[in-house]
Amino acid sequence: MQISLFPLLAFLSLAVEAAAGYPDRLYRAIGHPVTWIGALIAMLDRRLNRERDAPGARRAAGIAAVLALVAASGLAGLAVQLVCGGGLGLGMGLIAAALVAGTLLAQRSLHAHVAAVAEALERNGLAGGRRAVSHIVGRDPESLDEAAVARAAIESLAENFSDGVVAPAFWLAVAGLPGAAVYKAINTADSMIGHRTARHEAFGWASARLDDLVNLPAARLAALLIVTAAVFTPGASARGAWRATLRDARRHRSPNAGWPEAAMAGALGLALAGPRRYGGIRVEDALMNAGGRREATAGDIRRALALYRRADALFIAVLALLAVLVMPHG
Repeated sequence: MQISLFPLLAFLSLAVEAAAGYPDRLYRAIGHPVTWIGALIAMLDRRLNRERDAPGARRAAGIAAVLALVAASGLAGLAVQLVCGGGLGLGMGLIAAALVAGTLLAQRSLHAHVAAVAEALERNGLAGGRRAVSHIVGRDPESLDEAAVARAAIESLAENFSDGVVAPAFWLAVAGLPGAAVYKAINTADSMIGHRTARHEAFGWASARLDDLVNLPAARLAALLIVTAAVFTPGASARGAWRATLRDARRHRSPNAGWPEAAMAGALGLALAGPRRYGGIRVEDALMNAGGRREATAGDIRRALALYRRADALFIAVLALLAVLVMPHG
């Protein structure tokens, strides 16, 4: 498959995943690529992350684990791409590759999980909202009031728009299926072992740093998409999104999450991020769009989802245009 076809592959994958998602029946039958990647990470963690080893040795083991993970996922992606591009013809090969690549994207599931928080708050109040938001964030749900539940859902929507949609599609457009597979493996490793806990402080260092690196371009692009989408979203402020991004994004404790979160906060007139609790530990963080409203509601979640849908559609349109511009002719 030619490199010039990668943007078209990314466009088709987004379109397929937006239309169909990943069928529950298929998940029950064979699992999901992310669960397969997760199983490999868990195995590497069990075998290489030995508590008796010194921190330096555990960091080296974590580097070796990430290299093995990158090699395995990249080779798997390349094998699928070669099969699709070599034996099925251009048209069918692209469709087959897009179906596979679509499993690495999370447009529909992200929307569904965040919308479920809004619905739970509206139907079942705080208790329902806490249960629903616990499926998408790692912070202590019992420490959240209704406004904090709504903010957590909106923050997750903004961050995962970058991590779960823009980033894998970006690397798919740049490096094909191997690039998207490697990105997904790195991002999954960060979510599993990239935490500053006693077990993973040293072993997960490499996965956390590499995840920061591969998400750099997507986080900035996601923020730009949110800012632009705010122009076309009733009740959203593109100017507020732009100002909050420029002022606050770099103040976030994460080098990447602050970009889409600040853009989302400014667009909706909310103040997101700030102090949070994980595992009983208070984590300090800067406010995104300080001075905005902290009392977020289920209605604000639905406003954020409307903005997300437009930003996602804009991203798909940009990839379609790019595909036309670079597609080989003749």
